[in-house]
Amino acid sequence: MTFPPIVFQLPVSSAARILLIVVVTIAAIYDLRFRRIPNWLVLAALILGIGLNTVLFELTGLRYSLLGLGLAFLVYFPLYLLRGMGAGDVKLMAAIGSIMGPVNWFVIFVITAILGGLAAIALLIGRNQLHRGLSNVASLVVELLSFRPPYARNEELDVTSRKSLKLPHGIVIAWGSVLFLVASWIWAPR
Repeated sequence: MTFPPIVFQLPVSSAARILLIVVVTIAAIYDLRFRRIPNWLVLAALILGIGLNTVLFELTGLRYSLLGLGLAFLVYFPLYLLRGMGAGDVKLMAAIGSIMGPVNWFVIFVITAILGGLAAIALLIGRNQLHRGLSNVASLVVELLSFRPPYARNEELDVTSRKSLKLPHGIVIAWGSVLFLVASWIWAPR
């Protein structure tokens, strides 16, 4: 007896690729300009992502979208609770999950995490604050291992604080998504 895979992969349609590019481009522009990602955008992306995959792949597409949405929410919501991420970033990644599904979303997440780390290091170096940033990372790890919220003892680790160094994550998510699409276009089997 074989069991169906819990996480599965469906082909990514051209329509889903276009939708992803449109959504992350608008999100990046808004995040850069207004430092927020609008709810109308993520709601439209969620509806279109679920609808598109359901139309193209029927019930399997619906499950695919919901698994992607759920995985993204499961990974990003704790970051929001720890005040390390804004709510718009959580909703944007959930919308991307509904468009791309769980496997593709996870690859986008990994690329985004690497790009975000590199961007944060570049920002810290550019502001001559690398030592302070590394100290904050050490503090973050100690607090998390002690099961304490990092923002409770260090205001710089609270994304809602004026003392924190902020990086518009919507731009990083957009770059991660675009790099995923380019890589999948180059290396995906045809």
